[in-house]
Amino acid sequence: MRQLVRHSARLAITVTGLIFMMGATMSIEAGPSIDSAPYGKLPDGTPIDLFTLKNAQGMEAQITNYGGIVVSLKVPDKDGKLGDVVLGRPSLDDYVKSSPYFGALIGRYGNRIAKGRFTLDGVEYKLPISNPPNSLHGGNKGFDKRVWTAKPHMTDDGPALDLSYTSADGEEGYPGKLDVKVTYTLTNDDGLRIDYTATTDKATPVNLTNHSYFNLDGDGSPTILDEKLMIKASHITPVDATLIPTGKLMPVAGTPFDFTKPRLIGEDINSDNEQIRFGGGYDHNFVLDGESGKLRLVAKLYSKKTGRLMEVLTTEPGVQFYSGNFLDGTLTGKTGTPYPKRSGLCLETQHFPDSPNHPNFPSTILKPGETYRSTTEYRFKVAPSINE
Repeated sequence: MRQLVRHSARLAITVTGLIFMMGATMSIEAGPSIDSAPYGKLPDGTPIDLFTLKNAQGMEAQITNYGGIVVSLKVPDKDGKLGDVVLGRPSLDDYVKSSPYFGALIGRYGNRIAKGRFTLDGVEYKLPISNPPNSLHGGNKGFDKRVWTAKPHMTDDGPALDLSYTSADGEEGYPGKLDVKVTYTLTNDDGLRIDYTATTDKATPVNLTNHSYFNLDGDGSPTILDEKLMIKASHITPVDATLIPTGKLMPVAGTPFDFTKPRLIGEDINSDNEQIRFGGGYDHNFVLDGESGKLRLVAKLYSKKTGRLMEVLTTEPGVQFYSGNFLDGTLTGKTGTPYPKRSGLCLETQHFPDSPNHPNFPSTILKPGETYRSTTEYRFKVAPSINE
């Protein structure tokens, strides 16, 4: 097997096909590759790149170092045809102007913190109110709007992209200088693995995640309501009318939140349930069963139409299931098709929302000398049912 590396384009490639030379035929096999290309410039002139990762099976992910956004994720359907299964905007300019976190890295704190306040070591910290009356996804300029330092490289598991960012002490109101590294790996068994690490010089809350919107029928399909979902969670953290956890755990048995067995997303999404009314559908943290800190299967999503099955594995204790309730058709996707309500869903692996204000929740406080570690993998296959 021959590997070619072109540094100017950050390209690593092995190819498959037939080469005819001087009457001889030689067969060579395609392998994983990484390529980079200019993606545009930010309003201040900062150049941004788009990285294309392909694995040994031909699956493809495109990721930009602006916000660590997963711009596209192409996986095969039951007919072997590649299709994009994540929502996104047509261009860098569109992401900058208006995007509900499509595909982005989220930090310092994924999800909401009540009224943008928390107390740590006797000091009260105030955060931007980015989702009144609360702070959401790291504030007004979270990690989703930052430029990350990118380093593409090949691994035994497949092509990978390291993204690094240093969040200054006091950025968006958070204490401590936080050094963050996120590695996307497009594995050769058709998974998109995300490894997060972080260190700090002061105690600070950290809750990192990715905010990809999935539609296994394909980007541009009008709804996710006919897709089936399973979540290994016997409880949720119920919320108040502002989507802040009450601090209690609520059993899902006998409620619209029981996805312990696979069922259609649309089955109870409009039911007369207080929690459903608060979220406008599903926008809740599911308390995952199993041992937190170990990579384990926690959810499955399935499209009967395409035969695509997505498995979600994570080390995290929770996952936010958001059913795209605030999409309203005003934003267009990569092919120019509008995104109506519930045209995509998120499964954001995480610690619990507002944990700094709930001592009974798993702690999100990172201290000097410690290393934050988290891993999530979205693994894809073609199957006749969600039970495969």
